[in-house]
Amino acid sequence: MERSTRQKLLLAVLLVALVAVVWYRLNEPAPLAGAQARPAPAGAAGTSARTTMPPASAVPDVGLDTLSRARPEPVSSNRNPFMLKPKPPPPPPQEATPPGREPLPEIQQPTGPPPPPPPPPIPLKFIGIVNAPSRGGKLAVLSDGRFVYHGKEGDIVEGRYRIVRIGEESIELEHVDGRGRQVIRLSGS
Repeated sequence: MERSTRQKLLLAVLLVALVAVVWYRLNEPAPLAGAQARPAPAGAAGTSARTTMPPASAVPDVGLDTLSRARPEPVSSNRNPFMLKPKPPPPPPQEATPPGREPLPEIQQPTGPPPPPPPPPIPLKFIGIVNAPSRGGKLAVLSDGRFVYHGKEGDIVEGRYRIVRIGEESIELEHVDGRGRQVIRLSGS
């Protein structure tokens, strides 16, 4: 046989097989929803080779009485779902005082007016030292970010701060009104 004849014959056989499969699929009965087909026993009378449907089963008990029971109340919790840390353990229970000993009395803090707030920090930066023998020794150079100030020990800078002491790596300033002192380290900028 020639090659094209063989190909035509093979194509015809495949086409017949395809038509047979499609016809078989279209004529097969559709199963009911939820039911499974079971094969019939081999020697049963009046049965065909096709599958048979099982008998309808009874409806399962839903247990509607459980819906009317009382539900437990939710328990309040200090749990925060946005925190990743576990809850810390509770503190250990305090021990009772041994017999014959009395507990120490708690120290009462004196009541009265609250202490005055601390003085505000001095916003100046110590940026350097200039040796000026003509002006009386060392001059401290300070800056507030906008202006540059200079002065020797005892001078008033910016009208609010007095230079108390000029060291090699720090300077000590105080508020003119006497509210407090602050040591500022050499920052260089």
